[in-house]
This record gives sequence, C-alpha cells and structure tokens, in this order.
Amino acid sequence: MFSHADIWAAIDRLAEANGLSASGLAKRAGLDATTFNKSKRVMLDGRERWPSTESLAKVLNATGTSFGEFVAMVGGARMATRPLPILGFAQAGAGGYFDASGMPAGKGWDEVSFPDVPEEAIYALEIQGDSMLPVYRDGDRIVVSPTAPIRRGDRVVVQTAEGEIMAKELKRQTNKTIELTSLNADHADRSFAVSEVAWMARIMWVSQ
Repeated sequence: MFSHADIWAAIDRLAEANGLSASGLAKRAGLDATTFNKSKRVMLDGRERWPSTESLAKVLNATGTSFGEFVAMVGGARMATRPLPILGFAQAGAGGYFDASGMPAGKGWDEVSFPDVPEEAIYALEIQGDSMLPVYRDGDRIVVSPTAPIRRGDRVVVQTAEGEIMAKELKRQTNKTIELTSLNADHADRSFAVSEVAWMARIMWVSQ
C-alpha cells in the first residue's frame, strides 16, 4: 500500500530524474507551477493533500514515463537516466548533423538527461518557433527514433535529399510516394517521391 509520503517522494524523484524542480515538472506538464510545491502537500487544516490522477497522467506523459516506471519510483527506486544527444530543430536543417540513416553525426550536438527507455537509437530535437503549433510549442523536446517502425498516422521527422528537415504526420506511404500532413494548418501538406527522401524517423515522445 502506498502512503501519502511515498507518492510525493516519487514525484520528487521523477522531477530529479528529468533535471527539474517540482515546480519545473509541473510547468512542463502544463500545470500551475505551484501544483507540487511542498507547502501544498498538506492542507491548512492538517489533512493530507494527494496529487490528482489527472496531474499524474500529465507529468507521466510530459516526461515519457510509463505508469510502471512511476510505481517503481513510489517503491523507492530512482529512475535510471542516460545522456541523449539534442539539437535545435532549426539548426538541424543546416546540414552535417545526421548520417544516411538519420542518426546524429558531426559536431554541435549537446546532451540532455532522459529516462533510460528500452529504445536504443534515439535522440532529441528542441522545437524552435511556432511553425508546429498547436501540436508542438517553442521549447518542446521531441524524442526521435530512426529505427522504430512507422505506420500511417505516426508523427515523423523527415529529411529530404536536398537537406530540408521537417516534422509532419505520415498520411500515406507507397513504394513510390510519401505523403505528409502538416501539424500546423497554416502550412501546406507535402508529398515526395521516395527517392526524394533521405530518411524518415518516428517521433516517440515529447517533453512539454
């Protein structure tokens, strides 16, 4: 059975694992910055205040954490993390940052701590600007896998043979063409011959 202290300690561990304070974790999940403050964990009349299931769901989604991983943290385990290569999305289009398979290459990559998930071949791109609203906001970090299988409806990062980098949703793929839906209605959908696409990688998680 989990105690009030166990749950709040797990939230603190989750924040620490992602390099955040409790306030930073709340903001990343789109919550009020004071949601997880220590002063709010006990009510004025002395009763214990528990985090809502909605708040928990939002922070797990924002950090790419499974419920099972959170339960392990409730039990006292600290989530394992690993360094992940990260690059600004706008910078990625400058060229020289990816190999032929879509994996990080060259210089200019930074590192960020990320929960140690089973997927091996992953890296992060930080969204810059508002061209991907309302799906991704400025400062969001998308975690990308060039080796994960891709299906219709998946969100993907694509590099064209000419070096253009874009994040879209896969609408349709055949042996000859790749059709992509824009995440922002103000930007046109795109269609390419397969030969015009250098690589396509699946967006696995987003930290908001």
